[in-house]
Amino acid sequence: MAEKLHYMTAEGKAKLEHELEYLKTEKRKEVVERIKIARGFGDLSENSEYDAAKDEQAFVEARIQQLELMIRNSVIIEDDETTDVVKIGKSVTFKELPDGEEETYQIVGSAESDPFNGKISNDSPMAKGLIGLSVGEEVSVSTPGGDIRVKILKVE
Repeated sequence: MAEKLHYMTAEGKAKLEHELEYLKTEKRKEVVERIKIARGFGDLSENSEYDAAKDEQAFVEARIQQLELMIRNSVIIEDDETTDVVKIGKSVTFKELPDGEEETYQIVGSAESDPFNGKISNDSPMAKGLIGLSVGEEVSVSTPGGDIRVKILKVE
């Protein structure tokens, strides 16, 4: 089975690489030290500090594996200067029809998704509905809240 590609900007990849480096060089050591200290508290079967430290260790190791996979399968989004077609890396301004307000989002890979800061994942229903369309086009997008009709006003 092919591994999923992770689309991201160069900046987004650098952030993931920084997080990975931190987890490997600093956080792992902190967790190992917590486990050592907790072992000193005695009986491990009733040692909540030891259990918490082991849980944190499992979380850190899982996150390291996740980040390594995402970085290994990353595809850097290049700006090709075309501004009339919605694609990953572009910002799109659209209006919900008939009388909704204008909304602007940048379409990014799932690793960088942050809807509260105007970045939606290319895997989101809205992005999937808009990708490949041009300024002026109208489309019905199926969202978890129901179908909505939008018109693309601007692509940058």
